[in-house]
Amino acid sequence: MNIVLIGYRGTGKSSVSKLLSTVLGMDLVVMDKLVVEKAKLSIPQIVEKFGWDRFRDLESEVAREISRKDNCVIDAGGGVVLREENVENLKTDGLIFWLKARKETIIERIKDGDERPSLTGTKSFIEEVGEVLKAREPLYQAAADWIIKTDRKSVEEVSAEIIRTLLEMDELDDLRGTLEQGIKRIDEMEQEE
Repeated sequence: MNIVLIGYRGTGKSSVSKLLSTVLGMDLVVMDKLVVEKAKLSIPQIVEKFGWDRFRDLESEVAREISRKDNCVIDAGGGVVLREENVENLKTDGLIFWLKARKETIIERIKDGDERPSLTGTKSFIEEVGEVLKAREPLYQAAADWIIKTDRKSVEEVSAEIIRTLLEMDELDDLRGTLEQGIKRIDEMEQEE
């Protein structure tokens, strides 16, 4: 079983996936990193040289490849839901959590980042976030098995909420010990802070 995190940039996918992978002893798979390795170019370079369509093609190849993996936490790119085949591949052995945040939260979290090229190429940063979110939210909703709101929550709180959600699933009884241990480790981290 894989835990798949989807959502717009700035919703916490990277931080939460790292923590979940650590506390649950699962492999961490970062789809964007695999795309970069496959292309041997950074994401801005891929987009500048070949366009967003080529980036999405590479992302689909990665989604197909990781659909054969097991026991992973997958940090899926923000646009992975743009192609239904990606969602189908990620659901092969994965449970999908949509990390959702308000537009204002996302803007605050990513306003200083420059590692990603514009998605629209024509809008202001704030307009782009609003426009892209509006277009993608129905896709995130359709893909998600669960929605986790990340506004005003720590990485530990979001991670614990995901693990508690998984603990409620009868079909994951064989993972109960691992999940309970993960909650215990997060509780210990929070107490140390």
